Amino acid sequence: MIKSLHKRNSELANSQRQLEILSNGIFQSGELPKFKDKIAETGQFPLKAKKLEILQINVGYMCNQVCEHCHVDAGPDRKEIMTRETMQQCLEVIKNTGAHTLDLTGGAPEMNPDFRWFVEEALKIGVKDFIVRSNLTIIRANKKYYDLPEFFKKHNVHIMSSMPHWTKGKTDKQRGNGVFDKSIKALQELNAVGYGMPDSNLRLDLVYNPSGAFLPGNQASMEKDFKKALMDDFGINFHNLFTITNLPISRFLDYLIASENYEDYMYALVEAYNPQTVKNVMCTNTLSVSWDGYLYDCDFNQMLNLPVNSKVKHISDYNEELLEGRTIMISQHCYGCTAGAGSSCQGSVA
Repeated sequence: MIKSLHKRNSELANSQRQLEILSNGIFQSGELPKFKDKIAETGQFPLKAKKLEILQINVGYMCNQVCEHCHVDAGPDRKEIMTRETMQQCLEVIKNTGAHTLDLTGGAPEMNPDFRWFVEEALKIGVKDFIVRSNLTIIRANKKYYDLPEFFKKHNVHIMSSMPHWTKGKTDKQRGNGVFDKSIKALQELNAVGYGMPDSNLRLDLVYNPSGAFLPGNQASMEKDFKKALMDDFGINFHNLFTITNLPISRFLDYLIASENYEDYMYALVEAYNPQTVKNVMCTNTLSVSWDGYLYDCDFNQMLNLPVNSKVKHISDYNEELLEGRTIMISQHCYGCTAGAGSSCQGSVA
């Protein structure tokens, strides 16, 4: 199993070092245009935030997996965990805004000791769409998680699960030995309680990101392939497949540099840039909350330690008026969200 960048004391565990790499080299020399110059060509700079629709909360970086491309650099050795006090502050914000979607992520969000309490409290407020981003294997990781499918069902949680491929080889290569088999077992258990079944309101969506230095294929075509393969081989049903482009940060940036693919990948992202995606990128209607309550335009900016460009920096000081219309913090990693059909935590955007 690979270790997190933090555990390895890698220079890329430092977000400032990542930003230096993204701003220098081929971008500093002018060989490739910086993202701000690219969006300025179509009058879309500066990028501005719209009304908040999605509150994405990272409840901790602790995870039972150490995936090769994890942009969070999550793993068992990461001890950053959101406290109940910060969760309570998040609940107050949800109560007092028009945000219709609550999106819980990690690490493995289920590993936060207050995870179940948070789910129950948030649902009392009446969130329209309550998403939990599950890596699936957590359901089989320990006996205390075995009842998660029933817990999710009881609270009508929308499960969004990462699934790199419908084959064992490609999945285990990206996520670790044994992950595929455990993921299949977890999906079957979710199906057994009604998740992902045709006409079921228990939403089960899968998330695909490529296993190498290339962009994802067409989302609709990939969904057909996934559905056929998982049904034919394992009798598994799910609702939608969302494709996400790997952003050149954290462990994926480490992989790109180690495999000498960094420049080629950045060229691919820039060449695939689609100006039509810019108006719908997730940072315009989403706010990302870190485990310690600080605010970011998106999950990726959180990992690069690029806080919101606002007087309001923490969930405890939340002010919708001050945050709406703020200028979004950007760097060259943003090409990943605007390549091809675009990419967000909800899949393609164009």
